[in-house]
Amino acid sequence: MLITFKSKAAPEVLMYQEHANRILDLWRKEHPRGVLTVDELPQAIARLQAEIEDSKQHPASEEVQHDVARHHNATTDDDEHEPAQEVSFATRAFPLMEMLRAAEREKHDIVWGV
Repeated sequence: MLITFKSKAAPEVLMYQEHANRILDLWRKEHPRGVLTVDELPQAIARLQAEIEDSKQHPASEEVQHDVARHHNATTDDDEHEPAQEVSFATRAFPLMEMLRAAEREKHDIVWGV
C-alpha cells in the first residue's frame, strides 16, 4: 500500500507504507492518516535527519547481505535478473526531507492519507 504525503509547498511524495511507517513512528504520528503542523516541522526535520545520519553509520547487517547473496549468486540465479541493489533509508527519505524543508520555509502543513 502507498502513503501519499501532501503539502502546498511541494509536489506529492509517494512512499510504500512499510517505509513510511518507520518515519511516522519517528514523528509519533498515526499511520493511516495524519497531519504534521508547521509548529511540528522543526522537530520532525531534526528527527528525520538524525535517523538518516544513523542509518548511514550502520550499513545492512550481515544477515541481510547473506540473504541477498543467497538469492542472487552464480549458482542459483538464472542470469535474467537484474543485480540486487539496496536502496538506502537516506535515499528513500530524501524527497520527504525536501518536502519538509519547503513546508517549513513556506509555512505549510504536511498531510497524508487524505
